[in-house]
Amino acid sequence: MMLRRLLLPLLLLAAPVAVAQQLPPEQAAIKAHVQFLASDALRGREGGTRDYDIAAEYVASQMLALGLTPAGAKGSWLQPLSLVTYRPSERAKWMLTRDGTTIPLEWGKDFLNGAVPSSPDFTAEGGLVFAGYGIVYPEGKRDDYKGLDVRGKIVLLFPGVPEGLPNAVSAHFGDDDQKAKLAQDRGARAVIIVESTERRAEFPFEAIVPFWDYERSTWAAPDGKAYNPAPGAPVVGYVGAAGAEKLFAGAKHGWKAVLAAEAKGARLPTGALPGTLKLATKTRLRTAQTANVLGMIPGSDPALKDEVVVLSAHLDHIGVGTAVKGDRIYNGAMDNAMGVSMILEVARTLQQSGKRLRRSILFAALAAEEKGLIGSDYFAHYPTVPAGALVADLNLDMPILTFPLQDLVVLGGERSSLGPVVEAAAAGEGLKVVPDPAPEEMFFVRSDHYSFVKAGIPAISVDSGPGGAGDAAQKDFLANHYHKPSDDLNLPIDWASAAKFLRVNAAVARALADADQRPRWNKGDFFGVQFGGYGAN
Repeated sequence: MMLRRLLLPLLLLAAPVAVAQQLPPEQAAIKAHVQFLASDALRGREGGTRDYDIAAEYVASQMLALGLTPAGAKGSWLQPLSLVTYRPSERAKWMLTRDGTTIPLEWGKDFLNGAVPSSPDFTAEGGLVFAGYGIVYPEGKRDDYKGLDVRGKIVLLFPGVPEGLPNAVSAHFGDDDQKAKLAQDRGARAVIIVESTERRAEFPFEAIVPFWDYERSTWAAPDGKAYNPAPGAPVVGYVGAAGAEKLFAGAKHGWKAVLAAEAKGARLPTGALPGTLKLATKTRLRTAQTANVLGMIPGSDPALKDEVVVLSAHLDHIGVGTAVKGDRIYNGAMDNAMGVSMILEVARTLQQSGKRLRRSILFAALAAEEKGLIGSDYFAHYPTVPAGALVADLNLDMPILTFPLQDLVVLGGERSSLGPVVEAAAAGEGLKVVPDPAPEEMFFVRSDHYSFVKAGIPAISVDSGPGGAGDAAQKDFLANHYHKPSDDLNLPIDWASAAKFLRVNAAVARALADADQRPRWNKGDFFGVQFGGYGAN
């Protein structure tokens, strides 16, 4: 009687839980990973924290259980890397000299100095050249450096891009570091961004001043030096309208002429500016350790096994932050516990198929994506497989799966032979591949696959599409849950759709591994040409 009285309440409590958890094995396996990785116990998995390290160990243990081969450093599952956080450490003093007269520039009114992680005590002195937007785009018959000699000079550039460029191209050239690389290639000493009318309307110089020393992140090379895409001509500061008036005074085309051309949408007048600028900026660095998690299914074909297809997803999220409705943990269920769950279950699917792969597949749970694609960029620079072995990247980042899936979006699919492979795999599940419904958001350059693109490797990111309830569900997620504590297991996740998404990506991975020909860029594709990718030329 006593035993019955004890067991009855337990059975009554357990019954509804058992019913709620009855999912088919494929769906339950996906949910199990998301449930752990997005739990409060992992406190949002911020890169460089113990919470992330626990998530990394979990993924490594799952790779071990799945029979993968360690593909990290020194035969381990992990590829350690140094995560460097940096910011300007003091308000700099800049001096402009013209016709023997020294003209001081006022910090916070004329300019703001930035941080240079590769040179924490950076100084430069030289003549000034304004190079417009600083874009070199032969396919669009544009070269803002035409007729300019910037060797040893400090180059001033407009932010952003002019109208009329394709969206993905705009995203590439809109990045200040990419502009700095173009200036560096032409012998410049440093780059300064100058406030345009368009940028001022969005976020005026005065509003930026309180945030002048915000933190940014990069990675450190094995020698400990912080990475900077253009160390020879870094971006060293930002000049507002008042400072621009001083720098352009006496030039053939003054500041008013530049703004007038911008207002008309005309080509900006470029050229040397009178005088010499002496500038400096000091940078404070802080380093933490993190790691990519890497496991591999080795290929079996003697002719193809040394070629490696990467299946990637970022493991980190943004940690603990400002409370929303009393919740401070930003769990990151969709972003991107779901993506990591997918790569693990793709590995399981391939392993359990009983059919060996021809090429090798490397499964990569990447660090610090939220801090600037850092884990993927480090891996692209320092792959743990031989240089030249990487032939494709299939990336899974934040598939929003809260609705019955009808179609997919493949970011970058139109740029290489990877797109048709996804279309075929999707058709096998009754799904279509549709164009990116929001190309203006430039998602192609905003996730980890872009690090592979910049290394010349054909790469795509596969996402859920807008069909059926998709458009409304995705807009709701982005407006109400993206980078918020509510991105957790309380979302109405459609686990059947998650399983369908898994099967598509497993089919894509299998097809890429077993194809006779390696993936290739479409001939003449901008990114393939830009980064020397296979098949582009």
